[in-house]
Amino acid sequence: MAHIRVENVSVDFPLFHGSARSLKKTVFAAASGRLGEDRRHRRVVQALRSVHIDLKTGDRLGLIGTNGAGKTTLLRAIAGIYEPTVGRIRVEGSLNALLDPMLGMTPDLTGRENIMLRGLYNGFSKPQIAALENDVQEFAELGEFLDLPVRFYSSGMVVRLGFALATAIRPQVLLMDEWFLAGDASFLAKARARLENVVRGADILVLSSHLIPTVLEWCTRVIWMDHGRVHMDGAPAEVMQTYLAGTAPPI
Repeated sequence: MAHIRVENVSVDFPLFHGSARSLKKTVFAAASGRLGEDRRHRRVVQALRSVHIDLKTGDRLGLIGTNGAGKTTLLRAIAGIYEPTVGRIRVEGSLNALLDPMLGMTPDLTGRENIMLRGLYNGFSKPQIAALENDVQEFAELGEFLDLPVRFYSSGMVVRLGFALATAIRPQVLLMDEWFLAGDASFLAKARARLENVVRGADILVLSSHLIPTVLEWCTRVIWMDHGRVHMDGAPAEVMQTYLAGTAPPI
């Protein structure tokens, strides 16, 4: 049985003013009221604030909200990429995260070598790794590029390899950001059919997307994130209608 429990989770990012990126974060955080101070008296961006979610087998959760609302941060925290500043996250069951086309890949290795490493990481036997390689090779259609370092790939080729590799392994818990619908039209048609099979096979789905029809089709529950908090949690049609109407609950 798969289970996700997010208990009173907050995630803060310290601000270092040595780069334009840090300055951009500071301006954004100040404008959105998300500047704070941690125990070491550092200025921080409060990316998530007191988030609590409980998901069990059969749950299909959609995350909606404007850019910077905290959707991707929450996904990355559940995936174990970000450590909560406060609170804790417990995940039971095998997990796969479709958050970034390059997630888990080494650019200096070939596509084939990255496939092998992913298989080894998942504890696959040699026959299972061979089957994984054949599946990814057939789906991604990279031809001879599969034996070149990934750093030579175009952005579209990276998406093909990342998508094929991420969806070749069927998890109990599936986390997805909307990059999975990037790519050319012919690839999208094939990708959607494959993705739907993975979604149906997962015990728990957590999907972050601006694509309203996809959220309404795939999700049984929707959470509206705003300023790092959960502002609304309920039935997809109800939450989506309120969100689109622009009537945000008070912070």
